[in-house]
Amino acid sequence: MNILLLGPPGAGKGTQARLLEERYGMVQISTGDMLRASIKNNEPLGREAKSYMDKGLLVPDDLMIRMIAIRIGEPDCAKGFILDGFPRTVAQAQALDRMLSAKKTKLNYVVELAVDDDRLVERISGRFTCGDCGEGYHDMFKPTKAPSVCDICGGTNLTRRADDNAETIKTRLSAYHEQTAPILPYYKAKGSLKIIDGMAPMDHVQTKLVQLLGLK
Repeated sequence: MNILLLGPPGAGKGTQARLLEERYGMVQISTGDMLRASIKNNEPLGREAKSYMDKGLLVPDDLMIRMIAIRIGEPDCAKGFILDGFPRTVAQAQALDRMLSAKKTKLNYVVELAVDDDRLVERISGRFTCGDCGEGYHDMFKPTKAPSVCDICGGTNLTRRADDNAETIKTRLSAYHEQTAPILPYYKAKGSLKIIDGMAPMDHVQTKLVQLLGLK
């Protein structure tokens, strides 16, 4: 089963993908992580991508598609994959469809995690993480039991991402609505778009997602 998760930054795509990966053996493919790994490992496509990035240019769509094609052909993707972070434009969505068709496969589900922008800003701007064990927290929704101490490992190295502030988040949301949201009608016209309330609690979103995908 191959899935595409859509939604703005902070909608919970990565969290839901990881839960599906852990429970059902699917593989989460974050194109950003994939690109960085390819460059770090000095792979041919990574070197090609870096040549564009070093000039301040975007990595061309066809190069990203070639990287994804190689990745989904690896053995660990046999049970299916979850795309997160790509496609972001209609042209990329069309190119992805052509590549998958050539490989005699397809996206079985395209799921949008629908969110409210104002509430999303509140959700993201309160996030912080334990730098030692990676456990995530939130000022309002999931504070630590003891101030500045991780509940899991007892560490005090609690950090916040520099871009997890209200103004930066609003800028990222605007970019999403302008650049990426237009692919929603593309998938809706194909009859493959499904919508889940991404503002619901994480476990509720996971339950709805599992039901939608027909998993047990």
